[in-house]
Amino acid sequence: MDETTRTRRALIVVDVQPTFCEGGELAVEGGNRVAEDVAAYVAVHRERYDLVVTTQDWHIDPGEHFSDTPDFVDTWPPHGIAGTPNAELHPALADLEADVAVKKGQYAHGYSGFEGADEAGRPLEQVLRDAGIEAVDVVGLVESHCVKRTSLDAVRAGFSTRVLTDLTIPVTPEQGEQARAELTAAGVELATSR
Repeated sequence: MDETTRTRRALIVVDVQPTFCEGGELAVEGGNRVAEDVAAYVAVHRERYDLVVTTQDWHIDPGEHFSDTPDFVDTWPPHGIAGTPNAELHPALADLEADVAVKKGQYAHGYSGFEGADEAGRPLEQVLRDAGIEAVDVVGLVESHCVKRTSLDAVRAGFSTRVLTDLTIPVTPEQGEQARAELTAAGVELATSR
């Protein structure tokens, strides 16, 4: 297949941050393993992607998103606080060499990477369009929340979208099942990294 007919694909690495891993403020069991698995996958398959984008929760004052009495549906304990070590990319991703870093949720909940922007202020959709991207693979933390929302927004924006299900994890198995049903209904492909 020549360069002119090949689909231009991006990898979106969603919120692989210590804040969502064991020991973090909003930890999901298995988060550290996902970070290591994503890093290993990219190390081997980087050439599959025309663009690698990371997203990070980067909360400054997200309003009602934070609560001292969180319901874990709409409100959460403080997490992903801008400028803190736990809001940085997970140490496992130190050698990732992403092309673009998108930060989201500064003054809002920011579940979807499409609510964030890069250093130049370009929203994620513009970043992808500027690179001529047609398809995206989405991985990271967590499947039932930010991975799901990012994927739904990607497919709504017209990108061929798939979630690599072995490179993400839900908060609970039940929430994972519900997320996969929503993703499938919206036209998102569920695949594995193999």
